[in-house]
Amino acid sequence: MQTPASPSIAPQVDQHIHPHVDVIKVSAKSRSTAVAGAIAGVVREHKRAEVQAIGAGAVNQAIKAMAIARGYLAEDGIDVIFIPQFTETSIDGQERTAIRIVVEPR
Repeated sequence: MQTPASPSIAPQVDQHIHPHVDVIKVSAKSRSTAVAGAIAGVVREHKRAEVQAIGAGAVNQAIKAMAIARGYLAEDGIDVIFIPQFTETSIDGQERTAIRIVVEPR
């Protein structure tokens, strides 16, 4: 059973990029189990999720979370695939390269 994440390390969900798909923003301080729960919930509800991370620590947490989420979803009979891509995003007026990973059923 998952415990609630504290606000400072919970994944952020951005619904403004695509109205039907939530973008789960992961930081190096995000708890992988909290992110995994968010990924699984979004995939169950929308049949697709997007995970975004900037930096090695954030990408590490995102990858661990996706592995955990795959297990959560497998319990419901949902087999997912992950499609990584680079994307540019603006943070505090600076362009940054992020990894965005689409999660969807196989």
